[in-house]
Amino acid sequence: MNTRWRRLLLWLLAWMALALLPMAIALSGNPPEVRDRVVETGAMLGLLGLGVLSAQALTSGRQRWFAKGLGQDDVLQFHRQTGLLGWVLVLAHPLTMFLGDARFLDYLDPREDWVRATPLWGALVAVTWLAMTSLWRLSFGLQYEHWRALHGLLALMVVAIGLGHALMVDHYTAPLWKKAALVLAVGASIYAVLEQRVLRPRRLARRPWTVQSVGTARDGSHMLRLLPAGHDGLDFRPGQYAWITIGDTPWRLQQHPFSISSSADDTTLEFTIKPLGDFTQRVGTLLPGTRAFVEGPYGEFVYLPTHCPDGAVFIAGGVGITPIMSMLRTARDRGATAPLWLVYGNPDWDAVLYRDELTALAEELQLTVIHVLEDAPDGWNGETGHVDGDLIDRRLPANLAALPVYVCGPDALANAVEPELVARGVPSDRLYSERFNLV
Repeated sequence: MNTRWRRLLLWLLAWMALALLPMAIALSGNPPEVRDRVVETGAMLGLLGLGVLSAQALTSGRQRWFAKGLGQDDVLQFHRQTGLLGWVLVLAHPLTMFLGDARFLDYLDPREDWVRATPLWGALVAVTWLAMTSLWRLSFGLQYEHWRALHGLLALMVVAIGLGHALMVDHYTAPLWKKAALVLAVGASIYAVLEQRVLRPRRLARRPWTVQSVGTARDGSHMLRLLPAGHDGLDFRPGQYAWITIGDTPWRLQQHPFSISSSADDTTLEFTIKPLGDFTQRVGTLLPGTRAFVEGPYGEFVYLPTHCPDGAVFIAGGVGITPIMSMLRTARDRGATAPLWLVYGNPDWDAVLYRDELTALAEELQLTVIHVLEDAPDGWNGETGHVDGDLIDRRLPANLAALPVYVCGPDALANAVEPELVARGVPSDRLYSERFNLV
């Protein structure tokens, strides 16, 4: 088993332990009176749902210590899928209890006890709305900033109500030590969310940045450069990303993730931002001197020249060139001499970001740049169409399976390229992929 799979297995085991913790606490010690089998199944589903949703705070990608060594795409996909699992478990809990004993319907009857029924209905509605808005945010017309705030509030609400419900139903949690253990276990998840949303901005406030300049690329993307204000800047590895907040305070709904495109040896930070939404379109109007805050770095989509003495292959699509520019600039600044290959797909020649700089980098490094255009201009002698297996065979080195390969771009590119690379022997621990669908 390679290092990457071993790390993933250990991470999954750690997550499972956290998700099963409420159930383990409830079942420890002297077992309570055994009820109908269906009822007991429903109770376990509820405890498991509480554990799964509590563990979500650690799989959001914002807890670097827990996501260390794992690809951001993998972590976020896992977060989404386990969030849906938590939703199913929370809904299955009362339904199964009702099937086992109809008297449990009283828990949701406000005529019996509205103080008990109201928060339980609130949790059911909140977890459903949480899942729906996460799956279909754009269909609901939710701006990212508003969705992010709603997501955090609903998650806190569901977990807090679930904790309160587990504490008040004394069948499994009657002993005081069990209540205390459950509060510590689930409370740690609640603290993780509060730390991210409250304590972290407080720390960021002590390390502000200022806008140095905002340029516009030929495809309309904004080149945002930030200068550290009164501190040494950000220590990051080429290929990582950071969350940016623009304004006088870091306590704002507006916070967005962008890949860093500057060299890891550069004090300033550069971000290439495609204007696709309200915030990204406003970036072009920012004035030099505007205050900003940077949280990061995040991600394991990282290339270090010293760790790849035989070279590396990069495959990018559109704005997916952004983290790869950081990799190439860092390789240049550190005097890398290994051979490098870049396959860069774009709709047309005018959409090619960093076109002139890539030409210059090809002269400063042992870099082969292969442009692939969907709509090529007259007289074009390069590659056309899409990046596929035939192009990989023709233009990339014969020892491809021995080199690290970095793929960055939209889902369509990654879905087309990754199977072709695997079919040509590129092992999973040398294939690094980042898809531009973080939010």
